Amino acid sequence: MDVRLKRAYEPAEAADGYRVLVDRLWPRGVSKEKAQLDEWARELAPSSELRTWFGHDPARFDEFRRRYLEELAAHEAKLAELRERASEGTLTLVYAARDSEHNDAVVLADVLRRRAG
Repeated sequence: MDVRLKRAYEPAEAADGYRVLVDRLWPRGVSKEKAQLDEWARELAPSSELRTWFGHDPARFDEFRRRYLEELAAHEAKLAELRERASEGTLTLVYAARDSEHNDAVVLADVLRRRAG
């Protein structure tokens, strides 16, 4: 299973495979042409309330992860669909956050990898 992470501001590459934006908000200043997305999985993004509470504060990341995992539990069908895509080829989760270690895509990638077979 090949699940990768990439900022929306980095150039798309053929090696990215299937590109899915996993943020609720479109990345500021990125055109649809530049993004080269195959899908926008808005439903898998953290709720607006959770995103606002987190505020990309690394000190809140553990609690953010816990709450976000609870939200993701309601989307098992979509998660299964993405796992299937990742088992067939590269799946790149695209996100806008500056912090590459403390964001929703990191949590989502862990969920996809962990429950894979």
